[in-house]
Amino acid sequence: MRIAVDAFGGDNAPAAVVEGCIDALKKYPDMSVTLCGDEERIKVELEKYQYDGTRVDILHSPEIISCDEQPTFAIRRKKDSSLVKAMELVRDKKADCVVSAGSTGAVLAGATFIIKRIEGVKRPAIGVVFPAEKGCVLIMDCGANVDCKPSYLQQFAVMASAYMHDIMGVDNPRVGLLNNGAEAEKGNELTKAAYKLLEQTPVNFVGNCEAREILSGEFDAIVCDGFAGNIVLKYTEGLASTFIGMLKKELMADTRSKLGAAMAKPAFRRFKKVMDYTEYGGAPLLGIDGGVIKAHGSSNAKAFAAALGQARSFASSGTNETIRRAVKSLPEVPD
Repeated sequence: MRIAVDAFGGDNAPAAVVEGCIDALKKYPDMSVTLCGDEERIKVELEKYQYDGTRVDILHSPEIISCDEQPTFAIRRKKDSSLVKAMELVRDKKADCVVSAGSTGAVLAGATFIIKRIEGVKRPAIGVVFPAEKGCVLIMDCGANVDCKPSYLQQFAVMASAYMHDIMGVDNPRVGLLNNGAEAEKGNELTKAAYKLLEQTPVNFVGNCEAREILSGEFDAIVCDGFAGNIVLKYTEGLASTFIGMLKKELMADTRSKLGAAMAKPAFRRFKKVMDYTEYGGAPLLGIDGGVIKAHGSSNAKAFAAALGQARSFASSGTNETIRRAVKSLPEVPD
C-alpha cells in the first residue's frame, strides 16, 4: 500500500505532514509513502525521526500551489508542484491514493484533470463524515459542486451509499435528501426532482432530512448540492467550537461549577474525542478513478495520520469498483 502525499499542502506543512506520515507508518506496517515536495526541506523534517527508510520515498517537487491561486490555472501552470506530482503518481498507478491538505479547489481540479473521473460519473463530490447521536453520517456534496442537477444528486446517493457500506461497514445505508421539510413535495425545483429520482435509485432512500435531523442517527448518508453542504459543514464547525468555548467559560465561572467540572472531566474528554475532527482524518473525493483524500487545511500531525489511515482503508476497499458498477446500472437521465 503506497500513499502519495502532498507534503506542502496545508497550513502546517511540511512539519505536521511529515510527522503525521511517520506516525501512520508506525501504526500501519503495510503502508509506505511518497512525499512530494521540496526534497531538502522534507529531509530536514525527516531527520527528526527514526523510521524505516525503505518505506519512505521523496519525489522532488519544488513548486507550491497556494490557496489564493485560481485552481485550474495553477494545476495547468505548476507542473512541478507537490500536488500535481502526487496526483500523477495515482494516475500512473505508482500510488494507491493521494492525501493533501492543500487548496480544496486545486485538489478537485487536479483529481478531475489528472486522475480523471470514473466512467459515467458526471461530477465528483466531497463527502464529509460527521459524528452523530448514533454512529456517524456522511454528507455529500460539501463544496465541490455549488450548482447541481437532479441526476448529480442521484449519483451522489449511490457513491455515498457505497462509501458507507464498504468503508464504514454500514449494512444497507439509509440515504436521505437534505431539504426544508419531511414531505416529498417540499423544497425547491432541484430537491423535488431529485426526490423522484432517488425513489427509483437502487439505494436505501428513506426520504427527506431536515437540518435538525442531520446528526440524529436516523440517516447514514445525506445528499445535497455543494452550496448547502458547505454551509452545513462550516456552520457545524463554528457551532462546535463556540459551544465548547461557552461551556468551558461557564464551568470555570465559580467554585461549584469547577467542582462539578472536575467530577465530569472523563465525560467531557469522551465528548471532545467524539467531536474532534482530527479523529476522522479527511474527506474522500468520490467519483474519481483513484483514491483522493482531502485533509483539513489546518491539520496537525494527528489529523494527517488519520487521513493516511483513511486513504489506506479506501485504497484496499474496492469502493471505486462498487461505484463504477452502481453508476453504470443507473438509467440515463437527461440533464
